[in-house]
Parts: sequence; structure tokens; C-alpha cells
Amino acid sequence: MEIELRNLAKSFGATKVVNDLSFSLEKGEMIALLGPSGCGKTTTLRMVAGFIGPTSGAILVRGQDVTRLPPHKRDSGLVFQNYALFPHMTVTENIAFGLNRRGIPREEQKARIAAMVEKLKLKGLEQRYPKQLSGGQQQRVAVARALVINPAILLLDEPFSNLDAKLRESTGIELRRIQRELGLTSIFVTHDQNEAMAIADKIAVMNGGVIEQLGSASEIYETPATRFVAEFIGKANFLTGSVVDRSASGVRIDLSSAGALVVPESKVGRDARHVEVMIRPENVVLTADPALQSLQGVVDVISYQGATAHAIIRLPSGLTLMAECKGREAGWMSPGGKVFASLQPESVTVFRH
Repeated sequence: MEIELRNLAKSFGATKVVNDLSFSLEKGEMIALLGPSGCGKTTTLRMVAGFIGPTSGAILVRGQDVTRLPPHKRDSGLVFQNYALFPHMTVTENIAFGLNRRGIPREEQKARIAAMVEKLKLKGLEQRYPKQLSGGQQQRVAVARALVINPAILLLDEPFSNLDAKLRESTGIELRRIQRELGLTSIFVTHDQNEAMAIADKIAVMNGGVIEQLGSASEIYETPATRFVAEFIGKANFLTGSVVDRSASGVRIDLSSAGALVVPESKVGRDARHVEVMIRPENVVLTADPALQSLQGVVDVISYQGATAHAIIRLPSGLTLMAECKGREAGWMSPGGKVFASLQPESVTVFRH
């Protein structure tokens, strides 16, 4: 095990910020701590880095308990949200900072810095100061400074938040390539779900200081463990209902003003009565003709987005459904037009309500 967090907790006074948090990573794995502001993700990262001590619990790196060690003895590299480059130092001097503190010989420093400059495409910028660099270049210098010390663990605190959307995507992909190439175990803090899903092996969705679900991107999207996860990750429709019948064909759920739906028994707890059904927009199938288990409605809004088209369907009860289809298949729909929406039973998630 490369890193392990055991029952980590942190309180500030009477306020619990992180509560009984545990996870482990094998060598080369990357985990994203994902959640809204105030969920405890940055506090968790700061505890791993050694900037703040936990109230209870333990942090192990390669089997060694580092819970009470200072940051410089934890064998970790950290990339800050604002990069934290020294304005009076050149690119080379910034990258060399951690090497100097560790007493690495000059010749070895030169070789390591040259390798990082090449790997992070900083050639020609070595003698520039941070104010002479673009945001993307500053970010790469910060990453080079973290990697040049050959850390066991790479810690990233929302490192792309200051970049524009296009640069954020390309930089994230490049960092992921380097991280895999070097076999670095990494913990990555973000509030951007697309970022987390694009580059992390595991995602820990945090809320109120706890992990509500830990899994791969596909697991947390397709089989969310809680309503919070379902709502936080991607877009979702929620319909309240009651179980009215159980048979060999499945469980029949009365969705009141949205009709009824028969779903597989495995999706509903044996003693569940009042439930909430979640379905992703791409699993709402729209047609011009009525079909089994379809709901009649009217197109409220249709938004063409190139590869996809997004629609909001208003049912007679006033309830709305979000739907998504391929852009080229949406030409027959227009605002005010009649439409039939079918919910795909195998694609729903059912929560107790």
C-alpha cells in the first residue's frame, strides 16, 4: 500500500470538518477528492501534506506512520491552487527550491531540472520570472517543482482552477500522462466533476466531512450510492413514488402525476414503500409516437449543442423532465410540440424516500 488514511478526523472547536475518513491507494493510483466548498476535501489534503494535524486517525505512507511528521519529512510534492511560485526567482530557481532544501548535489540538481524542463515543455523559459509567464506556464513550473524531488506522493490542490476551460482540459490530460509515466501516487482536490472524471482512477465524493461514495467515474455516475451523489454528479431527474405491486416481471412504482414504472426487483429494497426514482437525461427516450410506459408531454425548451441536444419536457401535471439525445436526432422537435417520453427501467436508480 502506497498511502493509507485510517479514520482521519479534524475538528476546529466544536465544528467537525472531516469525520472518520478512510481510503488507501496502490502505487501509481490517482484519487480525486470531489465535493462542494466546505465538504472537507482541502482540509484532508492539508492533513496529508502535514500543514495541519488531525484530531484523530492516522496517515501512513509506504507503511510508515507520518501523522505527526512535519511536511518536509513526508516525501510528498504539493502543487498549490495559486502555484505559490517565488516572484524573485527564475523558473530554474523555483524548480530547484526543494532540491536545495534537501541538500541535493549541484550536478544532480542540474540533471533533474533539465529532465523536468524537457518533460513539462519549459525549454527556453528557464531564466524567466513568474510575472513573465502565462498562467499555463506558471502551472507547469509548479508541477515541475513538485516532481523534481521524486516524491512518493503527489498532492494537487485544485491546480487547474486558474486556467481557462480549454487549457484546463489539455493541462489535466498532460499531467495525467506524466503521472502515469512516473508511476506517481496522487491525491487531487477539485470541485469540478468533469475534471475528476477525466483523470482520476478513483473518486471520493465528499459531503459534510465524510465520503458518501468511493469508486470509479462510471460507478459513481451510473450507480450512485446516495441521492447527494446522484445530484452532484452530472444531471438527473428525480421522481417521487410509491411501490404498489411486486411480481415476477418486477416492481411497479406509482409515480403519481408522472405515471407508473416497472423496474427490476434488484433496484428496490425488499421492504421499500416510498421511493425516489432517479434517471439521467440520456436515459429518457423521446419519440413522436406513444409507447409502453411513455409519458405524454410538451417540449418546453430545446437546446442544440452540436453532438447532443438537450430538451426540457413539461408533463400535464406541470412536472418537467430533462432529456438528452444525439444532436442530429433532434430535428423533429420544436418548442410547444407534443412528445412522448419513455423512461428506461434498467437505467434508473431507486432511493428510499
